[in-house]
Amino acid sequence: MEQQQPDFVSQYAASPQPRPETPAHFDQASQSASPENLGAALASMFRSNATPPFGEIVSSLFGSSNPQQRAEVLTHLTQALGPAAATAGGAGVLGQLLGALGQGDSQRITPEQAAQVSPSDAGTLAAHAERQDPSVVDRLGSFYARHPQVVKTLGAAALAIALGHLRRRH
Repeated sequence: MEQQQPDFVSQYAASPQPRPETPAHFDQASQSASPENLGAALASMFRSNATPPFGEIVSSLFGSSNPQQRAEVLTHLTQALGPAAATAGGAGVLGQLLGALGQGDSQRITPEQAAQVSPSDAGTLAAHAERQDPSVVDRLGSFYARHPQVVKTLGAAALAIALGHLRRRH
């Protein structure tokens, strides 16, 4: 059962401005929020006009993720693209990787394969995936809700926006 969100969450909802204590507040809120609630808040932050475009955020998060997390992110993105995945990567390493995966939705990218993909390429793929299937934003919000330490690398401004989107549950 989800615990009630701390009182400071309502302050961010009223004014999502970063404060010196924002990273600590995010830690506290991410521990008390349900994964669904935190994932929805992160997806809202990804879509916010006050944050960079989704592809840029994914690029940053990808660069801060460990190899297993990178593989999972790329798997989510390629599944969102479906058959368009092979052409979304272009002619570089990403295109070769995606072409080798084929068209099957069940294909999973390994950490070794993910190590060949740059954060910039992951961001480009994310931008394509968002256009193809906007629900990928929600899926990556849910994914990164399980990895709040990675999300903290986005900085206090993004964290304040995410905190502002947390819904209080009673």
